Amino acid sequence: MTCGQYPGLFLLLLGLLHGSEETCPSICLCVSDTVSCSSSGLTRLSSSLPTFSVTLDLSHNHLTWLSPGSFNRMPRLENLQMAHNQLSTLSHGVFNNASGLRHLDLSSNKLLVVEQHYFQGLWRLEELLLFNNKIAQVEAGTLGGLSSLKKVYFSLNQITHFPFFSIQDHSHPFLTMLDLSSNRMTRLPWEDVKALPGLVQRGLYLHNNSLICDCSMYSVFWHWDLRGYDSIRDFADEHTCSIYGDPRASIRFLRHNRFFHNCTVEKTISQPVTVLLSNVLVSEGDRVRLDCQTSLSSTDLSFTWLSPNKGYLTEASINDSLISLFPNGTLEIQAAKVNDSGLYVCTAVDIKQALNATREVNVMVLLPAAQSFNTGYTTLLGCIVTTVVILVYLYLTPCRCTCCKQSNPPGIPIATYDPSTLSSVFCSSIRDQSKIQTNKHVAFMEPMMSEDGTEGTPESCP
Repeated sequence: MTCGQYPGLFLLLLGLLHGSEETCPSICLCVSDTVSCSSSGLTRLSSSLPTFSVTLDLSHNHLTWLSPGSFNRMPRLENLQMAHNQLSTLSHGVFNNASGLRHLDLSSNKLLVVEQHYFQGLWRLEELLLFNNKIAQVEAGTLGGLSSLKKVYFSLNQITHFPFFSIQDHSHPFLTMLDLSSNRMTRLPWEDVKALPGLVQRGLYLHNNSLICDCSMYSVFWHWDLRGYDSIRDFADEHTCSIYGDPRASIRFLRHNRFFHNCTVEKTISQPVTVLLSNVLVSEGDRVRLDCQTSLSSTDLSFTWLSPNKGYLTEASINDSLISLFPNGTLEIQAAKVNDSGLYVCTAVDIKQALNATREVNVMVLLPAAQSFNTGYTTLLGCIVTTVVILVYLYLTPCRCTCCKQSNPPGIPIATYDPSTLSSVFCSSIRDQSKIQTNKHVAFMEPMMSEDGTEGTPESCP
């Protein structure tokens, strides 16, 4: 499809070129700062590509070679798509003056080796796609300068070894996806794999490889599965290994783990203990210590723990006598409780070198087996006691006989109500009120004194 087929659209697109005098090549489609030359039959890169390009699509062509400085005239370039071409190698300096690249797609080409110089200077690159090539080797320094890298895809290649040691917290702080699936790796340096940053391990895809079954391999995948990593859960059936290296004896080791019953993948926790595993099971009341061993080797480090129920913990902020943070970063819980369960994350910071590293420990605190019985017994006993108290209240009420009545204190005369002792002045009103309120018989009266000073009583009503 060319712009000439749609003259009205072509004029509109030309008006969106930010006032530039450059014109869009006839074999490309230009919209604002996006230039698409996809499926245009290109065998070499055109020198007339617009310099204002932010997104350039060169996919589905026949490019076999990119000369040094191919994108020198495109300082604004951020997205470059060159999938489905015939590139087998990249010359030195191909991406000179293209340091603004954030997305680079070189998938479905014919690259054989990813050399160290390929991506030099692309420090802003966030996503690198190299899947579906013929890559057999990745040189150690290939990803060294890509400090902004977030995702890199090496799947569907012929890789047998990968430089895991080159990926560290300080060199790739944002890397969350490393896809090495569907390659030809048999044995991996598992110590280097376990030393990868936590975010990289969580996003490391290794399914559909030719791994040989051994305990070191199974231990790593067992812990990843225990943490619930999507890379394991989503491809459980694609994780296979061959017994004794025989491809015909391949098993899905996450589904059928009988071959690994003699492997030690979990360590019994004693008290106190320095925890070296990523998953810890303890009983309530036990003392547990969580270490903060990371890839940083400096002796001048500061440590911060993020706990599931107490937030961030530092030496200065801890005011709980049951929790201690030692200078070497070890966090000690004197008596673990059920609500202490969860993921603990330690961050070690080297202030002088501006480096940091993290360590994750998943703690699960279990109730002792006998405690559940005691709790049930206590609940039953409480119900019985409550029932007995209710029965006592209903059927054994306090005595209401006259002998229980208390006599009035002496010296305080109290006159009782007697209609016959009321004077005639109140007789008529008493008769009227007695018809309405016959049950109200309370009257408080003072003794009446006669003129000679003797005490008397009121006249009775006729």
